[in-house]
Amino acid sequence: MTILSTGGNFLGQSLVDFANSSGIAMILNSGNWQTLVMLGLSLFLLYLAIHKNYEPLLLLPIAFGMLLTNLPGAEMFHSDLFAGGHVHWDNFVNDAGLLDYLYLGVKLGIYPCLIFIGVGAMTDFGPLIANPKSFLLGAAAQLGIFATFIGAYAMGFSPSEAGSIGIIGGADGPTSIYLTAKLAPHLLGPIAIAAYSYMALVPVIQPPIMRALTTQKEREIKMTQLRQVSKTEKIVFPMIITIIIALFLPSAAPLVGCLMLGNLMKECGVVDRLSKTVQNELMNIVVIFLGITVGATATADSFLNFKTLGILALGIVAFSMGTSGGLLLAKLMNVFLPEGKKINPLIGSAGVSAVPMAARVSQSEGLKANPRNYLLMHAMGPNVAGVIGSAVAAGILLSFLG
Repeated sequence: MTILSTGGNFLGQSLVDFANSSGIAMILNSGNWQTLVMLGLSLFLLYLAIHKNYEPLLLLPIAFGMLLTNLPGAEMFHSDLFAGGHVHWDNFVNDAGLLDYLYLGVKLGIYPCLIFIGVGAMTDFGPLIANPKSFLLGAAAQLGIFATFIGAYAMGFSPSEAGSIGIIGGADGPTSIYLTAKLAPHLLGPIAIAAYSYMALVPVIQPPIMRALTTQKEREIKMTQLRQVSKTEKIVFPMIITIIIALFLPSAAPLVGCLMLGNLMKECGVVDRLSKTVQNELMNIVVIFLGITVGATATADSFLNFKTLGILALGIVAFSMGTSGGLLLAKLMNVFLPEGKKINPLIGSAGVSAVPMAARVSQSEGLKANPRNYLLMHAMGPNVAGVIGSAVAAGILLSFLG
């Protein structure tokens, strides 16, 4: 009887322990409603990625990473291992979960740089080389970054947090992640989600601003066809840009250097196999790891607070001001340009880094004003200049705040 009793007690206790170790019991015992909110939010983001097609290549893995990190008891990500902006290697071997190891690629700045190699290999800098004035429009579109940095700091965010929030205005997801991982890793989840959400909403956010800041006559301006850019120019360009930016702003060298390496692979014509690899296999693998691990940082503690609401609000301000900056500079340049050489201000809005979506929006708005107005290739100049500009802006912020 003693053996049966012991066995019965053992079985009963095992069942109790099993029940108490379940995620459901953890939620019920802790009364942690925030976990349920985060799980619901992750499912909503998955809905946007799958059903609404909002930046699905990154929003889907980000949303699923958020789902994984908020599952009670899964222990896949431990934010305390990265507390204070440092990797606590002493506790890493015994306590780390799967996503902790994958997150090292974000923390150490590996994933964003690898993605920039792929972006460079998929980017044609020809329109920018053919029309160097596009550099100015791409630079003007970074107005949102620095204006929002000042605004966020005035609202009570620390300088590092303000810099990470401001970079959303560049509409460049990898750059936002790279800078935030360096300056304010505790804000990585909300900033990444805001950056990619606003990138997906470019066709919704930009057109009202474009129409408000330009006249019908300005939107009808037809631009002359761009000159043909030689292969030699396309090969030399990434080398020169890398050297110039690295010498003046070394902190921007990792992002800009990787971007130009990918572009050189594309244009030189002697490493086609490598170019195809970074455009496809490497890019796809890194995007999966980057998305899941960025989503994993969106825990209830870091996401459900007033700071997150402030980030989302400031993010839309940053993006709107970036769009406005490019438009307004194009209008100013037209004051000094002769007839026949004037710029359609709509291409200035493409100075944000959402490639090629922002350029397509410029094309769409131009066609509405004039059905024979083809602005796509003209808009690609500021668009790719914005990619370089956002990386340079991140380097400036990192130099001052890092």
